[in-house]
Amino acid sequence: MALCVGDIAPDFTLTADDDTVVSLSALRGSWVVLYFYPRDNTPGCTTEACDFRDRHEDLRGSADAQVFGVSADSLQSHARFSAKLALPFRLLSDPGHTMMEAWQVWGEKKNYGKTYMGIIRSTFIIDPAGTIAAAWVNLRVKNHVDAVLTRLGELQSA
Repeated sequence: MALCVGDIAPDFTLTADDDTVVSLSALRGSWVVLYFYPRDNTPGCTTEACDFRDRHEDLRGSADAQVFGVSADSLQSHARFSAKLALPFRLLSDPGHTMMEAWQVWGEKKNYGKTYMGIIRSTFIIDPAGTIAAAWVNLRVKNHVDAVLTRLGELQSA
């Protein structure tokens, strides 16, 4: 059963690419954009990270949201990926998939006739009270960050 708008966002504590520890409970009072992506340095994930980077000033400035990317890649991989793309937000590492399972974004995928377990590309907006305010699951990268920014603006002005 997928997480839905209105659900309490599952708490997590993960290490980021800059060796800081990030907990959702510590972010209460802030808008949070949490995006899950399959793998560093792949075409779709690079495009998505660059889109979040390029719109970061809007997300952080006018929308006052904190952005975090999450994948199962190592902290070292995240650090290289972040440096290479000059990402202004932190990437969180969940190599054991514990957080991804709690967020229901670790699941069965199919590609070229093969079935395997992997990260389902998803984005969530969490409101300052810790509730899921918007969710995109199994999304397409193109124009996605624009949709996130639009929805965040709508939620904040409601």
